[in-house]
Amino acid sequence: VSTQSTGYNRVLTPLLLTLDPEQSHALALKGFSTFYFLLRKPEEYPELSSRLWSKTFPNPLGLAAGFDKKGEAIKGLSRVGFGFVEIGSICPRPQPGNPKPRVFRLKEDFAVINRYGFNTDGLEAAKNRLIGYRDGSRDSFIVGVNLGKNKITQDAKEDYVVGVRDLGFYADFLVVNVSSPNTPGLRALQESEQLRELILHVLNARDLLENKPPVLVKISPDITPQQKLDLAKLCLELPINGIVISNTTTERRNLGT
Repeated sequence: VSTQSTGYNRVLTPLLLTLDPEQSHALALKGFSTFYFLLRKPEEYPELSSRLWSKTFPNPLGLAAGFDKKGEAIKGLSRVGFGFVEIGSICPRPQPGNPKPRVFRLKEDFAVINRYGFNTDGLEAAKNRLIGYRDGSRDSFIVGVNLGKNKITQDAKEDYVVGVRDLGFYADFLVVNVSSPNTPGLRALQESEQLRELILHVLNARDLLENKPPVLVKISPDITPQQKLDLAKLCLELPINGIVISNTTTERRNLGT
């Protein structure tokens, strides 16, 4: 066990658990973004690496969207052993998300309830952070960008297309998030025809980019068997590069808290 991981387990984790959950989250991000130069990248094991989309993933364990929602801590997160990091969800315009408190620990279940609601600094801020990371980094660490829509947006397609256009060039892959339970109306986009129309617009925007990043769709764990079947058919029909399973559930069965 490394000194670095021992420090996490014996010092940082107990400290963070004494704080409000959202304060802990913010403090962890601040640490990764400010003190990244203190982190030593762990040894890599070639037998864990894989090739996908003409990119080499050093290992299969990545950090999903939801932790670094605004792309603030990529440098630090790239140095703690992940095979890739996905930032976001990022929406075109800044928005505060849902009212606080909106994160709750379920201590008996070693889990949390997350009701953030796409709190974001918007595309411009995320773009500048990605540019700063790409310009200042000499490694080939894989960074994906998770795209969402603003709460007040009526035509969701436009928000995702703008996200692809503005951030796609700096992303190793793009994730279309249509499955958060914390944004009104978002999960309705998982319905077959709505999803088809949305993905076609996203793919058309992606194909205009020089790097043409892979496009994945992030789905809910709460979809019906028919929705799963419809999604599978859609993935076979359209050139979608993958599915991210899964987002936050609204189910509370079998919990002790």
